Order: sequence, then C-alpha cells, then structure tokens
Amino acid sequence: MAENPGGREESLDVIQRELTAFARRARSTAARLHPDLPLVSYTLLAHIEHSHGCRATDLAAHYMLDKSTVSRQVAVLERLGLVERHADPDDQRIQVLRPTAAGTQTLASTQASRRAAYRERLGTWTSDDLEQFAEYLLRYNSAGEDFPPR
Repeated sequence: MAENPGGREESLDVIQRELTAFARRARSTAARLHPDLPLVSYTLLAHIEHSHGCRATDLAAHYMLDKSTVSRQVAVLERLGLVERHADPDDQRIQVLRPTAAGTQTLASTQASRRAAYRERLGTWTSDDLEQFAEYLLRYNSAGEDFPPR
C-alpha cells in the first residue's frame, strides 16, 4: 500500500497542534497544583527524587537544557526549600542535589494530584490503549535524545 504524503503531513500537523495543547495544559495543571512550582522545576525535582540525588549537569544533560536554565530552576527549588546541595562523598568538589523532606512531600502530593487528573482524563481508555500510548510516548521521547540543548 502506497503512503499518502499529504496524509502524513496532515498527521504531523495534528501531532504538532495536539502536543502544543498538551504542553499548555501540563503547564496550567502544574501551576494550579503548586503555584510556586513551575513545570520545569517540578520535572527537575521529580528527576532528582527518582535518581536519589544528582548533579545539576546531569539534569541539563538528561533534559537537554542549558546549564543556566537548570541553575535558575534549581535556585527556585532551593529558595522554596524543596532541594538542598550536599557534597559528593567521593569528590567533595561535586555538589549533589537531593530533595528535602518538604520537597519529597510536595512532590508526592503533586504526583497524586497529577495521577488523579490522568486517571480521570484517561478513564475510558482500555488498558491496551494506555499501554500503546505509553509505548508511543517512550518511542517519541527516546527519538529526541540526539537534539542539541535548548
């Protein structure tokens, strides 16, 4: 069966439009769940917690962000008392970011609210639909790992 180039372009347009709407909705939701915690900061805090601590350079590399962007976001997390720096036991020159107790609590609360929102929004989807959607998101995000930092 021949591929329809026009259909492919239409699909790409729909994907672009819907991912933009998704990103806007995600930022809006993040702002409602914790007004002082922007989406980027929330994402970095979640990564720090999931990694059981990491360096700012690890965050920049993982999310393909400029180091100055990560530095500003980490400063917000520190100012809010959600993250603190610790010297790496193997190399005292290296600073490892770790969530504070308040950071872990804020993250757990926010994640619970986000999960509830996803459950509601995706409540009518079958388990197979969710599994396929998750696979597509993983595939999409892993394909972007070669892009330069923003």
